[in-house]
Amino acid sequence: MTALPRMMPAHDIPAPRFETERMIIRGPEGRDFDAVCAFAKDAERTKYIGGPAASDFDVWGGFCRAIGHWIWNGYGFLTLEEKATGQAVGRIGMLNHVGWPEPELGWHMFAAGEGRGLAYEAALAIRAYAARDLGLDRVISPIHPDNIRSRALAERLGAVVERESELLGEPCLIYRHPSVQEAAA
Repeated sequence: MTALPRMMPAHDIPAPRFETERMIIRGPEGRDFDAVCAFAKDAERTKYIGGPAASDFDVWGGFCRAIGHWIWNGYGFLTLEEKATGQAVGRIGMLNHVGWPEPELGWHMFAAGEGRGLAYEAALAIRAYAARDLGLDRVISPIHPDNIRSRALAERLGAVVERESELLGEPCLIYRHPSVQEAAA
């Protein structure tokens, strides 16, 4: 991998840090770049989110945009760090990019994090955090219709298809998540 320029310390990013049974959920850090780079260059894992990055520089741009999202919006992708190994196994968080219809609960699982229920565990925690601390309840997850694994996760989380739409020129299903605040009442 390409040597990274000096990264801003994690404490300067306004990201929360919390834990689930198996993970530390935290803001992005420079040490995550190699895992993000491997994910971003994997054609199979990225086929529903714009395809693989062509270079380390392209990944770097996306990595920096993720940090900028925190600065601009006060929320963004959080890194899922497996407690047992210290390995970054995915990213899940709240996104609201330019052109998005409204805030999204989104996820990217790296190869090491797939098929173990980690995305579900983290998504529940982050969805609760978003409702409680950010006032983002009943959020959406735009998912490509062919992305069966993401659709299955959304449905396991209790989200239902609200409508068909398009995002960045690609078809998507807008899944609507249930209210966390109503369930807690």
